[in-house]
Amino acid sequence: MDAVCATYERTHGVTFGTGDPALGGARTAGLAGGGMVGVRPPLRDTEEPVVRPYVRVQDIKAAVDAAAESGAEVAVPPMKLEGHGTCAIVVQGGIDVGLWEL
Repeated sequence: MDAVCATYERTHGVTFGTGDPALGGARTAGLAGGGMVGVRPPLRDTEEPVVRPYVRVQDIKAAVDAAAESGAEVAVPPMKLEGHGTCAIVVQGGIDVGLWEL
């Protein structure tokens, strides 16, 4: 995780903070355009490394329902993260996509 953060800092000119327990220990850095990049350690022994973009949505329930109706697997249903909004993860064709409602 530290090596990935160091690479992103050098290639994107960002600075990562310390791990945030509410985000599974992820270290985050703000981006110039207002977005955020985060790198977190595995949450379980069987978790494989993954690059997962998160897309901001207005209504997370509607977005998850639409993804499921389109054939996506709901890997993580909507869950609140204290101080960070609500996120969910869907998998479509083997590709992880995170959905985030603030």
